Amino acid sequence: MQSLYPFNVRVYGILLNDKDEVLLSDEQEYGMRFTKFPGGGLEYGEGLIDGLKREYLEECGVAVNVLRHIYTTDFFERSYFNDSQILSVYYLVDYPGPFHVSFKEKAFDFDGEGEVLQAFRWMPIHLLDDKVLTFDTDKRAFSELLMQLGT
Repeated sequence: MQSLYPFNVRVYGILLNDKDEVLLSDEQEYGMRFTKFPGGGLEYGEGLIDGLKREYLEECGVAVNVLRHIYTTDFFERSYFNDSQILSVYYLVDYPGPFHVSFKEKAFDFDGEGEVLQAFRWMPIHLLDDKVLTFDTDKRAFSELLMQLGT
């Protein structure tokens, strides 16, 4: 049965390393390229924290520690990919290491080909701005993080 009000709940983790760099995920899906924070869709029956930990484990091969809530979508955002309304929740996370993915130096430097591609890179926090992140919710979450950090 089609829902009258399709909601798409997403959960993301903002990860800063000891060099003041933030982890970004460059992706290509449905013919569109975008840069966002690691994370993704909540699965039915899953809590936000469990969903975020699952996403990081699936995407990066690392078990993260969730430190604190950063931001929850407080405006209407329609999905770029379907007719659902996006509700995104962002957390600050850290990790005990090591990562089991390779990091790229430039955006969209994918290994291989296919319909769905993903690559990770570190960016100095002072270089990250609205032009780097694709989605409005990521931009607002990052702005909120900067306010919380006092930068």
